[in-house]
Amino acid sequence: MSASIPETMKAVIIEDGKAVVKQDIPIPELEEGFVLVKTVVVAGNPTDWKHIDYKIGPQGSLLGCDVAGQIVKLGPGVDSKHFAIGDYIYGFVHGASVRFPSNGAFAEYSAISSEIAYRPAREWRLSGKDSLPEGPVKSLEGAVTLPVSLSTAGMILTHNFGLDLKWEPATPQRDHPILLWGGATAVGQPLIQLAKKLNGFTKIIVVASRKHEKQLKEYGADELFDYHDADVIEQIKRKYNNIPYLVDCVSDLGTLQQVYQCAADELDATVIELTSLTDKNVKEENRRQNVSVDGTMLYLIAGNDVPFGNVTLPADPQYKTAGIKFIKFINAKVNDGEIHHIPVKVYKKGLDDIPQLLDDIRRGKNSGEKLVAVLN
Repeated sequence: MSASIPETMKAVIIEDGKAVVKQDIPIPELEEGFVLVKTVVVAGNPTDWKHIDYKIGPQGSLLGCDVAGQIVKLGPGVDSKHFAIGDYIYGFVHGASVRFPSNGAFAEYSAISSEIAYRPAREWRLSGKDSLPEGPVKSLEGAVTLPVSLSTAGMILTHNFGLDLKWEPATPQRDHPILLWGGATAVGQPLIQLAKKLNGFTKIIVVASRKHEKQLKEYGADELFDYHDADVIEQIKRKYNNIPYLVDCVSDLGTLQQVYQCAADELDATVIELTSLTDKNVKEENRRQNVSVDGTMLYLIAGNDVPFGNVTLPADPQYKTAGIKFIKFINAKVNDGEIHHIPVKVYKKGLDDIPQLLDDIRRGKNSGEKLVAVLN
């Protein structure tokens, strides 16, 4: 199969502040431990459009993070006992990165680290459907929704909050509740499932639109507060005034202020956010000594320094080790149907649909669902 790999490909790059579909893009080189996949289906994430709009990604860099495809070439250092040409895998890459701008998910070929690749059940192929309800993963469209979102959720619970990878333990691992603001987001939905399956907390409190309540409670949420309510923070604080674990699954300046205000009055509390916001982004009049803002940045899982906007995140070996451990653990649970993918909307024009798909995410048209594109 490797003999049929072309020298160039079609891909989506950043050009003049936009996502642009281009031909004749070089095939990415393979670093140590990477495999080359022929892309079958990709999924969009908010980080994709943010790399464009916030000028994080370099001009000409390839976009996209979630990809599923078929291995066509093994790079140096790949264990051929576990990976073979023709295998289907799914995983994530740092699309539009400063360090590796020639690699991205939104391309006919992508390079994926074999250390953090997910292995599907052998029978998974494309479903061919225009949309999928939430459920156990049985297709590549469902699988490709998971790498960024599920891995991020896992790192929050294990690396940031220190939960053990114990499946359905009899007693809660932490004797306090957790609050997930944005429970219906692509990260929020697997977070609820994981928090429930790991029995991490005494209660799983979510903030989301009331229309998602039935689904989120089926995943394991105990109580839902609607963010549309003007007094939602007061509602939460009246009932729960000592929440030490909080996750801002939306992670913009507005939601950070809201989640921070929900933190425990007396206990030490940590707010996890998903971008590069810090305590300094909290309004000064709201800051408290007992509340800290921490983050998780999945790109650190590669084990390298990560240039990101105006800062460079230093390599974090512990983060990489924890990420590899989590993916190995949860991969089997996904294959067993223990973790569900969220609802899926499918775009059928492949890479040509990516600019529209990203704009739809930018405008919030993907409420409670993941947008994926099947390559032709």
